[in-house]
Formats: sequence, structure tokens, C-alpha cells
Amino acid sequence: MSMTDFLNAEDITKAVGAFTAVDSFDHKKFFQMVGLKKKSPDEVKKIFHILDKDESGFIEEEELGSILKGFSPDARDLSAEEIKTLLAAGDKDGDGKIGVDEFSALVAES
Repeated sequence: MSMTDFLNAEDITKAVGAFTAVDSFDHKKFFQMVGLKKKSPDEVKKIFHILDKDESGFIEEEELGSILKGFSPDARDLSAEEIKTLLAAGDKDGDGKIGVDEFSALVAES
């Protein structure tokens, strides 16, 4: 399974390109631009599983750092500040990682 099974390749390229500058990442704008916001809850969960590289059932801090690469392999890593902001927005239960329901809520709030 790849992102292009769910999202338009052109939308992915545009969204990743919009956040090439360090500390420019805005998850709400990114999720809208990439088309995640329009996806069904089931599709959002499948996309979560693509981003969960170690298949732990969570997107941990390290995986958040490379979240853009989950959409496009040549994308940049997020900065420490961007990771902190994204984790704070998505980690509703305070366990230091984002679960599938938290990710779904993060997309829905975008």
C-alpha cells in the first residue's frame, strides 16, 4: 500500500512543496492540501498505518519527524519545533505518541 493508492500524486507534490522551508509545516494546511481531509475514516486509518513505519500502532516522535517522507520520499524531515507542535496537537492522552484515533481526530480538526 502506498500513499498514491489513496491520495492524488499531484496533490502530494504540491503539499510537500508548500512546506519545504524549515519551521513552515502546518499540519492543518498540509492535511487539507494533500486531500486527507476529504477521505473516509477508513481511508484515514489506512494512511495512518502507512505512516506507522514500525507497525507499533502509534506514530512516535521519531516517525513524526519523517512524516512528510511518508507522503514523498524526497521530502524533508520536520524540525524539533515542528515535531513538538505536531505531537502537542495530536497526542490527546499525553502518552508521547499518536494513536490511530488521535490521528483521525487530528485530520478531522484540520
